[in-house]
Amino acid sequence: MNKADSERIAASLEKKGHKPAHGPKEADLIVVNMCSVRQSAVDRIFGLTQKLQESKTKNYKLKTILTGCILKKDEQKFRKIFDEVKKMPQRGCPSAFIPISNGCNNFCAYCVVPHTRGHLICRPHQEIVKEIKKAVKNGLKEIWLLGQNVNDYSSKTVNFAKLVKMVNDIPGNFKFFFMSPNPKNFSDELINALAGCKKYSRYLNLPIQSGDDEILKRMNRNYTVRQYKDLVKTIRRKMPDINLSTDVIVGFPGETKKQFENTVKLFKAIRFDIAYIAKYSPRPGTRAFQLKDDVPREEKKRRAKILSKLTKHG
Repeated sequence: MNKADSERIAASLEKKGHKPAHGPKEADLIVVNMCSVRQSAVDRIFGLTQKLQESKTKNYKLKTILTGCILKKDEQKFRKIFDEVKKMPQRGCPSAFIPISNGCNNFCAYCVVPHTRGHLICRPHQEIVKEIKKAVKNGLKEIWLLGQNVNDYSSKTVNFAKLVKMVNDIPGNFKFFFMSPNPKNFSDELINALAGCKKYSRYLNLPIQSGDDEILKRMNRNYTVRQYKDLVKTIRRKMPDINLSTDVIVGFPGETKKQFENTVKLFKAIRFDIAYIAKYSPRPGTRAFQLKDDVPREEKKRRAKILSKLTKHG
């Protein structure tokens, strides 16, 4: 999502006559597109303070803008660092990264997205198809459909299963990808639709987040490990050539060593091609922020290292 938003910002600036600088020292305008999902990402923005001040000392014309996912509690602090703090434009020129929705209704306990981007809003399917056609006409070979939870997509009578069929029917030599779905409502209709799409890349990111049912419940993920395994089994039966990646969080509040071992068992059973492993960090405004962050940092690192070795490309 952030990469797509950054491309849209860059395209909008170029349309207005701006040209990319070779680096911050040569820039007259610096736009920072931030993400508030993890505290570490927010801390990196605060860490830019000194560098921005040094750049302004050397170039009095320099203007700095902060946009993206910004919590209200952080906004006033950032206004002391940046010249402007504002919401990003929701529409832009076509690119290989096509947002199909914005926001989310799931309220996972660790995630701040519903608090920063709001509830789910889906773009009209006609608009998405038109944007992809233009992108393909411009020679783009990979089309990414982006949403916080793509399989919640709905536009009149068009759900995500119908949308991927529409994308597949667009003329041209390209492959399409998407991210990310939620396992809780990954339907048979969607699996069958993807299996029948020749332009589907056969790459699927299917976040598990934890291999322990109690942790999943505390995360408000609304599926069990058994349901996840059954889903993967169905997907691999329908698409034997699928490349499967996942997202997982280690060190969620209260995660015991035994509960982590359940995630290890899941990794050994599934054999993911790739895993994107996050070490839990508290985010103000989320439900999990009320919980004690009781897994030491070094233990989180240890658990992340163990999981990284259990993927096919680990």
